Amino acid sequence: MGPGGWHDPAACIVDERGHVLAFAEEERLTRSKHALKGGARSAAAYCLKETGLDVQDVDIVAVGWNIPLVARWYGLTWAIDDVVAWLHSELNWQVSLREAPEIRFVSHHLAHATAAFFASDFNEAAVLVIDGNGDDESISVYQASRATGLIRRSVWPRMFSVGWLYDAACEFVGFDFLEAGKLMGLAAWGAAKRFEPWPLLPDAEPRSPIRPTGEYTYADVLRAWRDEFRRYAGVDGVQRPRGELHNDEIALVAALSAQVAVETVVTSLARQARVEASSANLCLAGGVALNCKANGLLTGDVFVPPIPNDSGVALGAAWHVAPPRDAPERLSPYLGPSLGGPPDTYGLCCTPVDIEVLCASLEAGRIGAVVTGRGEIGPRALGHRSIISSPANEDMRDRLNRVKGRESWRPFGASALASRAGALWEPRPRLTDYMIGGTPVSARAREVMPAAVHVDGTTRPHVVDEDEGGTLTALLRAWGDRAGGALINTSFNRNAEPLVSSSDDALAAFRGMDLDFLVLDEQIITRGSRWWHV
Repeated sequence: MGPGGWHDPAACIVDERGHVLAFAEEERLTRSKHALKGGARSAAAYCLKETGLDVQDVDIVAVGWNIPLVARWYGLTWAIDDVVAWLHSELNWQVSLREAPEIRFVSHHLAHATAAFFASDFNEAAVLVIDGNGDDESISVYQASRATGLIRRSVWPRMFSVGWLYDAACEFVGFDFLEAGKLMGLAAWGAAKRFEPWPLLPDAEPRSPIRPTGEYTYADVLRAWRDEFRRYAGVDGVQRPRGELHNDEIALVAALSAQVAVETVVTSLARQARVEASSANLCLAGGVALNCKANGLLTGDVFVPPIPNDSGVALGAAWHVAPPRDAPERLSPYLGPSLGGPPDTYGLCCTPVDIEVLCASLEAGRIGAVVTGRGEIGPRALGHRSIISSPANEDMRDRLNRVKGRESWRPFGASALASRAGALWEPRPRLTDYMIGGTPVSARAREVMPAAVHVDGTTRPHVVDEDEGGTLTALLRAWGDRAGGALINTSFNRNAEPLVSSSDDALAAFRGMDLDFLVLDEQIITRGSRWWHV
């Protein structure tokens, strides 16, 4: 089980050999983005239904937080029976305490590290976990081996959190909680204008903005970092509307400063982790591991799972109890819920999928979505719940941002087959599997796919295995050398909503976003009057 009461709760079921039988993120089922302050009730119920199990069939429930420790922070004195009762309420269990599964609490960072390592194809690795906070820590380093498990080598307490530093920058600029991705996109504008960042971490090491004595809270640390931003900027915060932030120098310098601080710490700690774990292989986990730009700066063999955020601790806690026993291989991201039953397509035109027709339509500048099979786990769309378009014309960026209700300055990434990707961007094996690492693009990419190149000359690429199968792979094969062989691939969701999950979600988003077409498994769905001839 993932966390309840914070954000991004999830649930999964693994068997005794560590095989993942079911996985679901709460937000995909409840349609509330990040499922803030919610539990994993719907996700757990889905997993039980998907596997045909009852609560009594589950031997152990592993929770990716040390709940008793967290409770003590809030002045609660929970006995284990209280915690079990709380879980019963969270999951809507209708069983007695005697019939309930055993409960095990796995420390948050250990769950993150376990998920990252066993999702990789490494036999041994250094694992670096960086997030806002997990239990009483914000950064940790583990030495991981499939033979001996995970051993923690270093730890930094919560007050050194670079995740909280980034949160403070988001708040200073005017973003909300969990909008760090927007700050990362904004920082690139500051880099492109060659602004000088503020020295938030002058020694290239994590530091705390508060005194290392006494009790403190998340709010205390944020307030201290915000005071530093105010001191550097000379103002209390950025007042410009979000859509104009790319024209605000203070906003750009603040975003760039936070981004440079994260990049500096991540690269420094990555070197340290490899030394402490005596391994050249590196796995990253925690919310900061979603910072694609920082990931892309790392050298050597680097792996980030598709779920480095808090949804991943559901799997990490389960794998801590029942680690995978098979030969290592990279985790498939397509473990989410299936589409369910067919939607009501009354009034719409439905025709069998014709890949050549789709390619011609994309080349003509139309925007559509691809929805097939099980959904992706984690925040990146990888061809099963994706909006696609041609990146050949720069104005496609503005069009897509309007369709998605996003700020005009935000970037998009691209998908390409492995055979063509090398001509477009620097190869980053493992990171490009899950679209989780940024990389500079080639001069050819700037020419042929400008709508998928950010203002600083980078993109967040997704490399598709030619043998993978599926609609996106078939499209890219037929797409050929158009736009250098690349298609824009972005998440299929309306503004402030999570990725679509079911067929009904997909059809509602298709209608609400006024897309030109929707590929739903084996059918192309369009509004009858808007279908085209090619």
